[in-house]
Order: sequence, then structure tokens, then C-alpha cells
Amino acid sequence: QVQLVETGGGLVQAGGSLRLSCAASGRTISSYGMGWFRQRPGKEREFVSAISWNGGTTYYTDSVKGRFTISRDNAKNTVYLQMNSLKPEDTAVYYCAAASLPITTTGAAYDYWGQGTQVTVSS
Repeated sequence: QVQLVETGGGLVQAGGSLRLSCAASGRTISSYGMGWFRQRPGKEREFVSAISWNGGTTYYTDSVKGRFTISRDNAKNTVYLQMNSLKPEDTAVYYCAAASLPITTTGAAYDYWGQGTQVTVSS
């Protein structure tokens, strides 16, 4: 079992930055593909970004390309999402997830999920 805990959410003005962290426990995540998803108000949960087990491959949804950066530190069993140039439409609950796959953008393929952290971007 892998437990995931997201931190770093909060309230920020448009144009600002936040760094989300996802700390894993229970098992090392060094062999897991990791991802970030978000659920905006009134919307389905959607893919944001993913990173391969060794950090060598990353994927982003189009709306965050150039603004968000995913990274991981396997020694710390932690994944990060650096979010810059935030927009009001980035307001959502952000979830971290772990997949027993090298990397995937498909939510259904993820085995473990965190409880989420709220990000609110004011205009």
C-alpha cells in the first residue's frame, strides 16, 4: 500500500506561483509512475501532469504547458508540481496519484490517490 499526502495548496493571486508536494509513505515510489490530477468546481477530475519512474519523461495537459513543472525526488519519496503564472481557471482540488506503470495519463490506471489539496487563484 502507498499512502499519498498532498501539501502546498492555498490562495494565490492570478500570476502567482505555488509548489505542491506529494509525500508518499508505506512503500517506495521509485518504481511508480506518478501523476497530478485536478477537479475544478462542477467538472470531472482531469489529468494535469505525469512523470515516469525515473523522471526522464513528463507529460502535461495543454492548458498548463509552459507554466507547470512536475518533478520527483525518489530519495525523499516525494513528487512536486511547480505551478507558475497561475490563472483563475487553475482553481481546483489537486490530487497526486501513483501508478504501477512507467508513466500514464489515464486516471483509471492509477492505483493510489491522495486526499487532495485546494488551490484557489483569485483574479
